[in-house]
Amino acid sequence: MNGDLAFRLALALAIGLVVGVERGWRERKAEPGSRTAGVRTYTLIGLLGGVFGALGNAASAPLLVGAGFIGFAAVFAWFKRAEAVEDRNFSVTGTVAAMLVYGLGAFAVIGDMQLAAAAGIATAAVLASREYLHSILARLTWIELRSALLLLGMTAIVLPLLPDRPLDPLGAVNPREIWLFTIFVAGLSYAGYIAMRVLGPDKGILVTGVTGGLVSSTAIAVAFARRAADGEDAGRLVAGAAAAGAVSLLRVMVLVGAIVPSLGLYLAPVALIAATIFCVPAFFALRRPAPHKAGKTELGNPFDLVPVLGFAMLLAAVMLLTAWATQQLGSAGLYPLAALSGLVDVDAVALSTARLAGGSLDLGVATVAILLALASNALARLAYAALIERGRFALRYGAVTLSAVVAGVATALLTGIPLF
Repeated sequence: MNGDLAFRLALALAIGLVVGVERGWRERKAEPGSRTAGVRTYTLIGLLGGVFGALGNAASAPLLVGAGFIGFAAVFAWFKRAEAVEDRNFSVTGTVAAMLVYGLGAFAVIGDMQLAAAAGIATAAVLASREYLHSILARLTWIELRSALLLLGMTAIVLPLLPDRPLDPLGAVNPREIWLFTIFVAGLSYAGYIAMRVLGPDKGILVTGVTGGLVSSTAIAVAFARRAADGEDAGRLVAGAAAAGAVSLLRVMVLVGAIVPSLGLYLAPVALIAATIFCVPAFFALRRPAPHKAGKTELGNPFDLVPVLGFAMLLAAVMLLTAWATQQLGSAGLYPLAALSGLVDVDAVALSTARLAGGSLDLGVATVAILLALASNALARLAYAALIERGRFALRYGAVTLSAVVAGVATALLTGIPLF
């Protein structure tokens, strides 16, 4: 007995069974004999594909698999058509699923068993997710769909076409590298946008602050300052803005750590302590009952083409300036650049600095530069918010922001980071 063939045929049978259980469950209320295929039929279809795969191997005639597929598909489609006419149903999902089960059954015998098994499970999962997928489509807006397609196009179409070499004399501007960083940052921001979209911006100030921090902590601070100026609870709004600041710190730490893990470890103590300070208002806010009525915070879609291209150009400019500053002026030139860049966008200077860290740039200098950018970005958020609301929100948000900056400086000094 051929043990390997027996195992492969069993796998083909199992693939049909998994899909058949899903199909049978979905039509479990139908009268016996009123449906073309159920759990038994799909199980046998998987085995049928496996048998034709084995026959094709034994006879060295791979066309047997194709011939069996054509014959099976014709018979199955004929029965499915009769069922569709009876039920006035125009869905072709059952037919496609059956054809796929046959193909996977054959592939389990003549191809990669693990891949066939994974594809069978994925097929059943997709079939079982019909209601969930339809509900997502019902809530999906055109802007969100366009943004997702844009992300896919940036990754699968544009990225492979870009040259993977520096184009400037300083060796700083690598188009593919810049575009990859842009995809990374924009994708992370889009994930935060989707999280807030799914949870809903009206589900709570803290939820909005945490999810919105992945998109733009500055936008959250400004939006919450406006709401405070309109008379909403300043305490909870400060907690939400502070939570966004904490997420922003952790976000930069993850971005940097993904490029240079050792640099991420350097930043971790300072980022975690400062993020903890930012989380203190959220802790106290959670202990108080939430108001029954709260406003909404609209951030807009962070993944439009113009902002993406703008970030890519900003990143290229910051990379070029960072390389020039480190080569010509050393840390004396890099630190002011990092502080100024942080007023506009902390991601660009963090990524450009991390790219040089461990190579032409000392890890300690890179850490200080990124911390300066984070500090200037936090103070800029405070300044923007204070321009809108100069009362309780500004005072409380200023207190927590300054406390986080001071705690970060103290942690940096205690861990030996050369700030001075």
